[in-house]
Amino acid sequence: MSKAPGRFVSSSFASVAALLLVAAPAFGARAPHVDVSQAKSCDFLVGQSVCVAPFPNDYFTAADKATATGRRVAFAKDSMPANTKGKHIDPTDWNRSDGFSPGGAIIVRVPGMDNPAAFKRSKIVPITDMARAYDKRQAVVVIDAATGKRSLIWAELDSQAATDGERNLLIHPGKNFLEGHRYIVALRTMRNAAGKVLSAPPAFRIYRDGLRSSQRVVERRRPHMEAVLRTLAKAGIGRKSLYLAWDFTVASAKNIAGRALAIRNDAFKTLGDTTMGDGIPQGHAPSYKITTVTDFAPCVAGSCTAGQDPDMLRQIQGTFDVPCYLNQPQCVTGSTFTLDAKGLPVRTPGNVMAANFVCNIPRVAYDGITPAHKLLPALYGHGLFGSFHEARGSRNVHQLGNENGVLVCATDFSGMADEDEATAIPILQDLSGFPQLADRMQQGLLNFMFLARLLDRPDGFAADPNFMFGGTSVVDTSSVAYYGNSQGGILGGSLTALSPDVTRSVLYVPGMTYSTLVIRSVDFDDPDTTADFAGVLELGYPKDVENPLVLGLVQMLWDRGEPDGYAEHMTSNPLPQTPKHHVLIDMSFGDHQVANVTAETEARTIGAKARRPVLDPGRSPDRTPQYGIPALGKLPRDDNGFVVWDIGPIRQQDGASFGTNAPPTANIPPSLGQDPHDYVIEHSPALRRQIADYMRPGGKITDVCAGKPCRTPDWAGP
Repeated sequence: MSKAPGRFVSSSFASVAALLLVAAPAFGARAPHVDVSQAKSCDFLVGQSVCVAPFPNDYFTAADKATATGRRVAFAKDSMPANTKGKHIDPTDWNRSDGFSPGGAIIVRVPGMDNPAAFKRSKIVPITDMARAYDKRQAVVVIDAATGKRSLIWAELDSQAATDGERNLLIHPGKNFLEGHRYIVALRTMRNAAGKVLSAPPAFRIYRDGLRSSQRVVERRRPHMEAVLRTLAKAGIGRKSLYLAWDFTVASAKNIAGRALAIRNDAFKTLGDTTMGDGIPQGHAPSYKITTVTDFAPCVAGSCTAGQDPDMLRQIQGTFDVPCYLNQPQCVTGSTFTLDAKGLPVRTPGNVMAANFVCNIPRVAYDGITPAHKLLPALYGHGLFGSFHEARGSRNVHQLGNENGVLVCATDFSGMADEDEATAIPILQDLSGFPQLADRMQQGLLNFMFLARLLDRPDGFAADPNFMFGGTSVVDTSSVAYYGNSQGGILGGSLTALSPDVTRSVLYVPGMTYSTLVIRSVDFDDPDTTADFAGVLELGYPKDVENPLVLGLVQMLWDRGEPDGYAEHMTSNPLPQTPKHHVLIDMSFGDHQVANVTAETEARTIGAKARRPVLDPGRSPDRTPQYGIPALGKLPRDDNGFVVWDIGPIRQQDGASFGTNAPPTANIPPSLGQDPHDYVIEHSPALRRQIADYMRPGGKITDVCAGKPCRTPDWAGP
């Protein structure tokens, strides 16, 4: 007998009736009739006009003893959103998950509580005062079903919707939900703009108020709903005030990271290393080919000509071989995994990807007189849909290397590199193809891990004459670090959690949870709707009421490659066969491209501590800036850190405009002032020094801001 989604499906009507006599309130009035015509595909708890609402939701799972959570996502194809051509998203890859995203938004539409006045009247925890998540009578609560403990959350109304009738309530974790745990969402005392308490949806009232229903589908669900209500009651949340409640299970680490770990472990076996967690790079280095070596003559910045560079002595370019686990030769863009019966990638025998690389040897390495200096090897991660060429041409990357004795090497973040942009456009109009991006992202992470092995193996780059001067190699094989900018700061979090070699990482202007980030980023807000992520997505899925749900679904697959799926393991809770890691997050306040709130959530999730003072008084709209992020303490110290840099408020200075506003509190991109995103790294040698100080073996977070809030040189404070 086939099972529809939901925990209640296996109960017989007779056993339900017997349980009701004990578990439910005494029956009185009869229940209203509920539309359950689509109950096999859609949840009827809030109506079926938007099928997968509320989301995430264990109604769309089924029992599965073979998974780590005991659940399996079970979307029916006709429950998935359809694009403008009427094609529903193929749920096949979603249904391989054993739960939902640890950091994606909780999405529900509350008719009447769909405008700013109603939100304020309902006293819902806002982005600017997350401490209110723990108010005794907080209207929106998320609890761990096993412990009854409340989660740190914040909520907002979707400002992207054109009308109140299409506007969802979005509930975000301030710190990611724990993998494999089940959570209960409770909304209570929802009010409209006039302050009137809203009536609960009819289907939910049946369970809350113990109304007898003659509809078998409705009654079959009652034992599960009673269990939800009892758990809430134990946590001090009584049923009488409830507007709505439901539960969801977060996917397990085994499920989210399983594919990336499988290809990592198999690939490193080909190098002769089967014990990666021991921190010893055993076996041999990957094979590689150098294609271009360019030496540069010295010059003064601003007056250099072809063949000259103020910071670089030599630039080396080439390719290195990585086992390819995608289904097309060379892992070209558009490829996907072929999965075995366990849901793990299978490699076509002999399939190899020749990944690009570039390495910058800074001028400080060799003066032509004294022996060559050993350099700290560091991987560099590029920006959004960029490439390794960013390390070739970016002045601030060259400066970081020359000012601090760092050998910077880069490759492409395949899956979100420039060559993937053309693949992404049609995918956004038919999300059935999204595994093409998610799968290739994991291959891209493996490529970075192989490049790291070329830097810390004595038979890798250290043995190559092109990395030598006067017979001395400049490669210090005792360690390899990571530094990423923007998307490189984002995906660097995933790489850090997976890497057996990189144990110290600096993530500059990072964040996580793309489904939250993209709506708040100028990078995804091009006036030409055919040229940006959000615009192209809306061309395929134009319903405002469904847009957050579409992003939430996409997040479930994105988690396999982006740090939302790895943050719980980025530092002190390592994945199997993986060492612990040290992470420093450097955030630009008011960042126009990567929303600050996503970086702060990442900091809380990985256990990073904030350098204080964080900002000048009055600079942040938050009642308690960086709430829930503990103080770092006296510097220098080796810890997981979070440092905020500020270019200052909008102002006229020396005849020019400087500065930026605090981030918008709504889910819209910033629009005024300078973008501090790259400005800080480009204008602050002190920041570049702090990055290098942290990346070294035994490195520490150094106070390069003289005990004051960290500011760019052109901002002296209020």
